[in-house]
Amino acid sequence: MIDRLAALFAPPEMPGSTPSRSSVVLLTQLRWIAVFGQLATIIVVAAVLKVRLPLAPLLLAPLLLIVINLTVARVVLQRESFSQREMFSALMIDVVALCWQLYYSGGATNPFTFLFLLQIVIGAIILEARWSWLVALNACLCMALLTFRYVPLQLPDRFAGDHFHLYIYGSLFCFVLAAVLLIVFVVRLDRNRRESDAQLAAYHQQAAEEDHIIRMGLLASGAAHELGTPLSSISVILGDWSHEPTIMDDPDMAADLADVRRELERCKTIVSGILMSAGEVRGVDPAVTTVRGFIDDLAEEWRTRIPGELRVTDRMADDVEIIADPGLRQIVGNVIDNAIEVSPDLVLVEVWLEGDGEGKNQGRQVMLTVSDRGPGFAPEVLRRLGQPYISTKGRDGGGLGLFLVINVIRKLGGTVSVENRATGGASVQLAIPLATLALEEQEQRQEKQ
Repeated sequence: MIDRLAALFAPPEMPGSTPSRSSVVLLTQLRWIAVFGQLATIIVVAAVLKVRLPLAPLLLAPLLLIVINLTVARVVLQRESFSQREMFSALMIDVVALCWQLYYSGGATNPFTFLFLLQIVIGAIILEARWSWLVALNACLCMALLTFRYVPLQLPDRFAGDHFHLYIYGSLFCFVLAAVLLIVFVVRLDRNRRESDAQLAAYHQQAAEEDHIIRMGLLASGAAHELGTPLSSISVILGDWSHEPTIMDDPDMAADLADVRRELERCKTIVSGILMSAGEVRGVDPAVTTVRGFIDDLAEEWRTRIPGELRVTDRMADDVEIIADPGLRQIVGNVIDNAIEVSPDLVLVEVWLEGDGEGKNQGRQVMLTVSDRGPGFAPEVLRRLGQPYISTKGRDGGGLGLFLVINVIRKLGGTVSVENRATGGASVQLAIPLATLALEEQEQRQEKQ
């Protein structure tokens, strides 16, 4: 209940937030708990126990903490990380506020002085050693001050002769409060640690995948050089054969030779695109086009190569000029090719622009969805999406197509999502930031260089 109440007033967590930001958010939540606890304690002591308290200075501390929390909440929304000095300052605010309230409520005779230990523990967990020692030193100085200088409590007659009895009750309440706060803090801190570990593991996985792509690029480079020579030789030989009288006089042989030369050109195109599939997408034969023109050209190319229907749905309200190259065509074509393989009769392509750029391309994305009517992705493929050699097609080297698509789109700053449709089949959605493709951004980057 306390944790839920604190979360209500805390600034929202952002995906991928740093540990320092999470610690500041957690300190803010604990400060809200302290505010409500202080107000509740003042009400109970004054109304139930009938102890006369200097309400003005005691209420000033929670009021200032509320103002500080609201200010920190605005800062946290604009910052991704905080320095050790800033976190130390935030914790010292709590130490000084507690010292202020204890000064006006009995000083060292108040059992709530043990809350200084809680703040020392928090400092030892979230701060470096030197800052932790400063927190402990300041807490000790506050305790020394409260031992010799404080405003005594004016107790009612029923407690006047038995101060120790009231001290025992206060110690019990302080112990319960400290236990609850420690549990809340440690549990939340452990959750932050586990989220950080998961994020770090994801970074390691991404680094391993990119290292795999680099190795594939090196192998592809060698393969491209090795295959380039024999393909060129075959092309020369086929050119010579096309002029032989025997072949020229035989229509069937001439047609077969034309088919062979056409397939050879396709092999040369595939070899030249291997390096781009390994992760280098930009900068090879770039062409200025538009998003709609790029999709239309790609669809027209694939319609001549499939037996069924390739249906394109254009949901773009406006069109934008982009820089397109064969590598980008190959990545999108890879997704279409996979869909055709399992659904040769019908493949659906849907394209639209997402995000409100207000005339600019920052923050906008090109959304491209390719859907089929095949059997869908196996659970293992969905569970291990983005890993190489994960395929249910049962052939050697399978499972690289989607792996390459995901990593190339990720290098462009985009994302790939895959799902099985409720009506049957599967869909692959590419989200590509328009800023990485748009003509204006490309020209601005060239000017800066």
